[in-house]
Amino acid sequence: MRRLRNALLGAAVGLAVTVGATPAQADMGGAAQALQDGANKGVAAGYPGVIALMQDSTSGAYVTAGHSIKGSSVPIDPTAKYRIGSNTKLYTATVVLQLEAEGKLSLDDTVAKWLPNAVNAHGYDGRTITIRQLLNQTSGLPDYPDVVVARIPFVDPITLGYVYYNGDLRSNHYTPQSLVDMALTLPKKTPGEWAYANTNYVLAGMIIQAATGHDPSVEIANRVIAPLGLTGTSFPTSDTNLYGNFVHGWKYNPLGGIDEVSASNVELFWAAGAMISTLQDQATFVLSLLQGRLLPPAQLTELKTTVGMDPKDPQNPDKQYGLALSHRILTGCQKGAWAHGGAVLGYNSRWYASEDGTKVVVALGNEEHGGDETAGVIAIRNGVQATLCQMLS
Repeated sequence: MRRLRNALLGAAVGLAVTVGATPAQADMGGAAQALQDGANKGVAAGYPGVIALMQDSTSGAYVTAGHSIKGSSVPIDPTAKYRIGSNTKLYTATVVLQLEAEGKLSLDDTVAKWLPNAVNAHGYDGRTITIRQLLNQTSGLPDYPDVVVARIPFVDPITLGYVYYNGDLRSNHYTPQSLVDMALTLPKKTPGEWAYANTNYVLAGMIIQAATGHDPSVEIANRVIAPLGLTGTSFPTSDTNLYGNFVHGWKYNPLGGIDEVSASNVELFWAAGAMISTLQDQATFVLSLLQGRLLPPAQLTELKTTVGMDPKDPQNPDKQYGLALSHRILTGCQKGAWAHGGAVLGYNSRWYASEDGTKVVVALGNEEHGGDETAGVIAIRNGVQATLCQMLS
């Protein structure tokens, strides 16, 4: 069931990984073993399959465990496409920063400057919120998946997020403004304090559209995907299906068993979480971005300028948030790293990169049902952190 695939990369980041026919764990030493251990533990904890990639500027290794299709004897393919969820946010932030570098907008512009009536209800005022606050999650706007869509006696209120992870919203239609409108019916967070909300990045996508005249999917394709040659990456805007070689996504059924959920409503998260990619494309994007290949120095500095998150979080009391990426201290070696994750129906992925952007680890587990700290999530996160620590030693 379990296997390790190793591959040498070209000297330049972004060349496709060629998977070797023979496992070669020793080539990447302890780092590969740490990543394999994390993948194995993720499958043991309930993921049907786990894929991961560790990469620096000259070499890389794939790790796999389990299967794409539950019950199949075919090993999961580490080169296959999957939904990256909230890792989409970093692509959106990158385009906003590129627009600032071109003088087309400023991070200090208010939301109302670009979207006069988008945030103007229930006491919310877009004139008091800046683009920077959207991107670093300090706007005070709530998260629209928390909106209550049903109430049943003697049962906790049913939220949109709960229905998404436990029901079927594939036939529902959402416009970006309708998502924002749902958020505005919720109690306000404290402006200036960090609070994660997909609403912020839906608005960022709307601002990209207002500033360029194009859907953010078009701008991301032209500004990031095409220049980096990310052939496995796309931003669907309405199609619920995955095509070609893709990892199947799963969720646990509250009534028992596990359901296949590869098809998903991409309108529900749009510029906050709709994109599809591969391990290699994600690694190429992250390393290219952190090494300054997509942004001028001033905007790269803004990307990495952080605000404090939750100091009471026992997992990451010193975690900081920049613009769609977090900075944290790796627990195994006390070294700094950049990171982000993406949890979307059927898929839970994450990446960790060195501070200088020369090393990255990307991993995916193909099951997600809205669980924040499941045993599988913890196993993969620990494995990825341990791997990066080994790569930095």
